[in-house]
Amino acid sequence: MHKTISLILLASPAFASEDIADQYPGSPLYSKPVEVIPHVWSAIGATAPPTYDNSGHNNNLSFIVTGDGVIVINGGAAYILARALHEEIKAITDQPVKLVIDENGQGHAVLGNSYWAEQGVPILAHVDAAHEVEEQGNRLLEQMKGYNRDKAEGTFIAAPTETFEDKKTIEMGGFRIDVLHLGPAHGPGDTQVWLPDQGLVIAGDMAFHERMLPIFEYTIVLDWIETWETAFEPLNATYVIPGHGHPTNMDQVRRYTHDYLVYLREKVGEHLDNGGDLAEAYYVDQSPYANLDTFEELATRNAGRVYEQMEFE
Repeated sequence: MHKTISLILLASPAFASEDIADQYPGSPLYSKPVEVIPHVWSAIGATAPPTYDNSGHNNNLSFIVTGDGVIVINGGAAYILARALHEEIKAITDQPVKLVIDENGQGHAVLGNSYWAEQGVPILAHVDAAHEVEEQGNRLLEQMKGYNRDKAEGTFIAAPTETFEDKKTIEMGGFRIDVLHLGPAHGPGDTQVWLPDQGLVIAGDMAFHERMLPIFEYTIVLDWIETWETAFEPLNATYVIPGHGHPTNMDQVRRYTHDYLVYLREKVGEHLDNGGDLAEAYYVDQSPYANLDTFEELATRNAGRVYEQMEFE
């Protein structure tokens, strides 16, 4: 009952609006961590873009209290967020943080590594995410300083101390934790944290549902669909903590990730078959997804990126 009630409450649209600037005014975190299933917690970020009000906490910062130490998933967008998350962890358990896992090489996953590095905590990332930190870290830091201003204090580039390629299995306390790179999806080094005994996946940016997913210039939509169908869906997870938005289930993230990508390719494909150009492609019908947060910011750009990918297929 605990599990079901938690997920129903957390999936309520009332708790996920890009119009709410901050849900936890007493902390730099956007929201207070919630226990999704026993011993697995997540501080759910805003579904809006990063701002000074949300301190850049617009993704999910999760942690597992294993019984023999805590594993944190995502360094966070700034030193201040990682420190605030640690304070919440210490209020829940006296077990030490033994590992941080970055879900990708984006700023909101890695910039808070600076805090954890100062604590002497090992930081694990996929080799491609580590490469992105090396190549883009300074740019990501400057972008964060632009919106976070004084809240950026203390943040510096701290590279991952450990890397993996396809899979790393961790046995800690009462948990088996599979750290996975299932294949190309949203961006370089996308990482999923799979708890097979609990049927829960911390999906990272493989899966979206409350906000529209962004298609970046390096996001190959056809590859993302294939990775979903051949590797992510077969996990058959009962619980999904996505990269953004509240904990949910596979049906929801499939609807707003896989099915959205397939739908958008179909619409752009029809447009191409009718001789349509790029300028018109931006406005293919995406109305079935207009309810998602960040739709206004991302829908037209997504359509343009898919057009560019499909034009010469």
